[in-house]
Amino acid sequence: MKWIKGPQMAVVWTVVRIWLGIQWIEAGWHKVADGFDASGFMKGAIANATGDHPAVQAWYAAFLENFALPNAGLFSTLVAWGEVLVGIGLIVGAATIPALLAGAFMNLNFLLAGTTSTNPILYTVAIILLFAGTASYYYGADRFLVPYIKEKFGKKGAKNIEEGHATV
Repeated sequence: MKWIKGPQMAVVWTVVRIWLGIQWIEAGWHKVADGFDASGFMKGAIANATGDHPAVQAWYAAFLENFALPNAGLFSTLVAWGEVLVGIGLIVGAATIPALLAGAFMNLNFLLAGTTSTNPILYTVAIILLFAGTASYYYGADRFLVPYIKEKFGKKGAKNIEEGHATV
């Protein structure tokens, strides 16, 4: 299974990562540019929590009704900018793992709210890229940023801080 994480497959993972980033940019940019109000979406999800075969589980509808909906402005901003930032991170390959986790978390929440659309595909791609690990950002900014951050703030950085040495 090492070939999955090798440099040759990293080309494939890079193409997939950039494609996923474009999907997030396309989903979020118009929300940022045109304004986005998630309250209608939340109300629709809450309404889908009733009946014999509800699309939304009661516990998730309760979360939406009692927490998310009263804070719809905050959630609208988080969704719109979250989608754009996830897209940028994935396209550039910067903060790739956090971007994949944030994207998967948003997809999961959209699925829990009863919206299928492309969410299962995007969620699955994010999980696959997470399993690809470092190969998912081998051709990206994280290839250089991660070692730099580890050097700066990792064991060596922590030791230098303990000893009172500045690391620049």
